[in-house]
Amino acid sequence: MGKEDLERIQGKLESITRKWWFLIIFILIGTITPPIVTKGYDPSEIGKIIMYILTNSLIEFFSPLYPVFKIIPIVLVFALILFKDKVSRIFSIYCGISYLLFAFLQGIAITDKYGLGIVTGNFIIMIFAALSWFWEAFVNKNDFTPRKLSILRYWVVPLAFLAFWYPIDLRSMEPDFNLIYLFTNVAGLAFCTMTPVYLGILTLYYPKVNIVTLRLTSLPGMIIGFWNIVVNFFIRPDILWWNGVLHLPLVIISIYAFILSFRKYVA
Repeated sequence: MGKEDLERIQGKLESITRKWWFLIIFILIGTITPPIVTKGYDPSEIGKIIMYILTNSLIEFFSPLYPVFKIIPIVLVFALILFKDKVSRIFSIYCGISYLLFAFLQGIAITDKYGLGIVTGNFIIMIFAALSWFWEAFVNKNDFTPRKLSILRYWVVPLAFLAFWYPIDLRSMEPDFNLIYLFTNVAGLAFCTMTPVYLGILTLYYPKVNIVTLRLTSLPGMIIGFWNIVVNFFIRPDILWWNGVLHLPLVIISIYAFILSFRKYVA
């Protein structure tokens, strides 16, 4: 497949993903698609079932690997700074793999109560994000060449850092600013904490980035971020308020990235 063919496909993808009907379908998939469980359930309990799957997902079985998935992103960020475009494809492939892991490890649970359970909406939109990163690894549109930026563009950095750090005691759900969490906790394998990092990087190099990847990563970020805000601040604020605060980077950076993906850039 030649360069012209790739550019034509890229253009079509950019066009389709900005259509109003695509956005509506995508949002509906992420918001109203019912979960799949192998044991029967009452449709009136869908909300409880989704929460049960999310809180008992497969990710808890991978705790020995948490440090690995904290160290790799740190290494990749420094590699982007030092080696720039030479590692762009490696970075994109890792992001694609990450979103596949998010989909399977956070969207699926195997429990005695419901059997195999899948949060279908989250699973599908995370897969879309993964595919967009693999597509970027193929077409290599991201340009990580350093450029002069206004200091105001760097506002995403502290928010992304907070999300990646994820300073919380998961037993009490209270703030815990232990620096060891930068290297040890679950954040490296979690959609809500890594998406601000990946999107934050793309916004710093915007407009020389893959718009399709930017859009199809920020859309799930807004959808999943919205539901996290609802749960953390409005349903269980007594216990989950700090977890809600730590999800604000996901919501804010996703909205920002989504807006950038529609903005006409003038050099």
